[in-house]
Amino acid sequence: MNSTLFSSHLKLVQKKYESAIECCASNLKLDGVLLHSGSEEYYFSDDRAIPFKAYSYYMQWVPINRPDQFVLISASDEPKYFQFFPADYWHDQSITHEEWLESHIEIVRINAIEQIKGYIEGNTIGYLGPNPKLANFLGITKQSINPGPLITYLNYKRAYKTEYEVDQLKIANKLAILGHQAAADCFLSHGNEYEIHMAYLNACGILEYDSPYTNIVATDEKCAILHYQHKRKGDGKRHKVLLLDAGCQINGYCSDVTRTSIKNNSANIFKELLAGMESIELELISMIKPGVLYLDIHASAHKRIGQLLLDLSICSGSLENLIYSKIPHLFMPHGVGHLLGIQVHDVGGHQQTPLGVILSPPDDSPALRNTRLISKDMVFTIEPGCYFIPLLLEPERNTKKGKWINWRVIDQLYPYGGIRIEDNILTTEVGAENLTREFE
Repeated sequence: MNSTLFSSHLKLVQKKYESAIECCASNLKLDGVLLHSGSEEYYFSDDRAIPFKAYSYYMQWVPINRPDQFVLISASDEPKYFQFFPADYWHDQSITHEEWLESHIEIVRINAIEQIKGYIEGNTIGYLGPNPKLANFLGITKQSINPGPLITYLNYKRAYKTEYEVDQLKIANKLAILGHQAAADCFLSHGNEYEIHMAYLNACGILEYDSPYTNIVATDEKCAILHYQHKRKGDGKRHKVLLLDAGCQINGYCSDVTRTSIKNNSANIFKELLAGMESIELELISMIKPGVLYLDIHASAHKRIGQLLLDLSICSGSLENLIYSKIPHLFMPHGVGHLLGIQVHDVGGHQQTPLGVILSPPDDSPALRNTRLISKDMVFTIEPGCYFIPLLLEPERNTKKGKWINWRVIDQLYPYGGIRIEDNILTTEVGAENLTREFE
């Protein structure tokens, strides 16, 4: 199945590159584009390498996460994958890949990067990658290195996923759900943040640096830190809430899933809040179909959260007053989601055209990463949250805006931190396919 899907995927991506070169890089008169996975880097004043992550555009062609690998694309020839093997007896330099890869892309094995020169001499080649010095070494001119119009075009088109890409995202979601289930079991058995983190990794069969992003394993008040990065040890019995934001990656394609779990001794109001947020997340997903503005999904999240705050007497007044005063924004300061693919926060989220017209997020939601019109084959996250963040709430305690907030209840909820629920969604011709829930 992968072989057939990958073959179709490469053909579609090839067409996108040919169109990009024709539409956006015609002034450069490019004959082709060289994609570079990137080069290995080291910590400052150290000989220890930083964990490597290949450049996303290279990974879209060749799912091998190794430094100094290259793909050459041109309209006049089949794509070539330059598989570089450095002479090295300190590290294992062998490369393994699926057998079907060789059936769909020409593999040229090289032991020196300068050998690529023989394949591009006499042509005007563009370079996409993180190492301009290496591009210059290969004879690529400065104006052809990461040309802005070409990248802008490709960024816009990357929002639309091929069947192969969707297949990889589904597998990544399936694996992540196994991890989330194991992590929740560990939490309910009184595991601490470190133990929960390890339970997730073990269930997925991955190392930490294999994760698409640093797992957010937050308990209690730490749930209010949106990108909480630590893994506390110690006694986990006292913890009542777990917010786990963790994904997996398959051939470079990422899942990004968040679940919030609670123990039975949590306050009833927080239990009701969690149930309400779970309902809101599914309601937002039900809004998704081609032609809907992602901005409208985001605005609806604030309205629904505002109503939930009123229903639970966390806030008072009218929904109109809460929205006008931007009070729901204090409880959900992030966007309702983002494009997802070969990067967790995939590119082109604010672009409205292939030529780079931008629609910035609204002033009251600067962290919203997606302002696109929802279209078929887009994949993105839906992740409403409700948090009790002292840094945002406390400045309003004695203000006019703060009169709509029930501070007695807020003080009760501060130790619980907050809630986030997140699924990965594919837009279909008529609605949405939840790539996450089908595996729970």
